[in-house]
Amino acid sequence: MAHNVETMAYAGEVPWHSLGTPVHNDLTPVQMMDKAGLNWKVEKQPMFFRHEGDLHAVPGKEVLVRDSDGKVLDVVGKGWNPVQNEEAFNFFNDFVMNGDMEMHTAGSLQEGKLTWALAKVKDGFKVFGNDEVESYLMFSNPHKFGSSITVSFTPIRVVCNNTLNMALQGANGKGVRVSHRTAFDAEAVKQLLGVASEQLNTYKEAAEFLGSKRFTNETLTDYIKAVFPNTNTKAKDPNSISRTAKTVLELVETQPGAEFAEGTFWQAFNAVTYATDHVVGREADSRLASAWFGANQTKKLKALDKAIEYAEAA
Repeated sequence: MAHNVETMAYAGEVPWHSLGTPVHNDLTPVQMMDKAGLNWKVEKQPMFFRHEGDLHAVPGKEVLVRDSDGKVLDVVGKGWNPVQNEEAFNFFNDFVMNGDMEMHTAGSLQEGKLTWALAKVKDGFKVFGNDEVESYLMFSNPHKFGSSITVSFTPIRVVCNNTLNMALQGANGKGVRVSHRTAFDAEAVKQLLGVASEQLNTYKEAAEFLGSKRFTNETLTDYIKAVFPNTNTKAKDPNSISRTAKTVLELVETQPGAEFAEGTFWQAFNAVTYATDHVVGREADSRLASAWFGANQTKKLKALDKAIEYAEAA
């Protein structure tokens, strides 16, 4: 499997990234964890250095070690609390057992430093006739210093498998993030998950609004350039368009699902998400990591905000 993805399993149809080992779609969270190759634990071990032949402990620092192969994942502080993969997957258990969700995909990125699970929620919506968007929840459990546990709302457009990874917004307007400096409390996080349904409705409203506002050739180009600005400082024309922006413009009318709300900012926005998920980048695994946890996650959220901005001005 490609270098960014260490292990992965998926249930149901082949996912958009076409990576992983297929499994049955009725697995419990712990069974999915096992099939995804995540049935291992992490533990903190003392960190030493050698000076004049003697070993000395490094004060305030420990190494985070995977028990299955002794791999060192990171260096952490003594106040950093590891969350085991099994704890993360058990977070989904009540939802799955009650029939509210089913496990969909799970895996390990960056040689075990980031593990995650994606569950399909029995919810979704259709717009513009038959343009269907399904709802998912993603739980990411990083085994690395400086990263928080996150739970996010991930709508996926069925016709083209475009994804959007959006942090769940609690009552304080902030995303659901759990620091490794406090003990993981699954019940406390679950109390915030009611907002996932609200975010699905908000996203549906945004889709309907974008699909009601038409672009012109000029506003379409300006929108794509705003999302993918030309960063080539040697370009002679400061208004020139970047290579990626050109690619996205070419995809507006050829992307899967282009017939839904044709000529609107919904079509333009989906050209951006399609390009970042399926076209831009050299390999599927690098696109996956970037789409959910990296630069392209931020890029797609910016694209949504910009699409609404341009639609409001249309």
